[in-house]
Amino acid sequence: MDTRIEQRVGIRATAEHLWDILVDFPHWSRWNTHETEVEGQLAFGGAFALTETWPDMAPRKVEARVTEWQPLAQLIWVEKRGWLFTTVRYFEIEELDKGSCIVATGMLFQGLRAELFMDRHSKSIRHGLTDMCDRLKALAES
Repeated sequence: MDTRIEQRVGIRATAEHLWDILVDFPHWSRWNTHETEVEGQLAFGGAFALTETWPDMAPRKVEARVTEWQPLAQLIWVEKRGWLFTTVRYFEIEELDKGSCIVATGMLFQGLRAELFMDRHSKSIRHGLTDMCDRLKALAES
């Protein structure tokens, strides 16, 4: 069964400005305190690594692959968490008008162990995604 946690926020900024912030991996700590030490290659199948630090959870190294990206619109990476569990992590930018966007960020959990993980950690991850969106909005609009 697939389960999802998503957070959305309206931001007064262009898609170009948001994309520049999003793909500036070495400086994610300016707005994302829950996914740190980000390194990646912006390419289909490119290696993507970071440290997850969700509230009330121990820090965890993530080794993933970029599965899809579209400039100014989306960045998606996938991590195999074991034999029965995969996480799809994503950011999407939807430009409503020039200088006004909606950003969605979330996690899709797939596999037999995914539902158990989500039941146990959804509150912490949801809180982290909300914080991430608030910080991204503040940075992009400043």
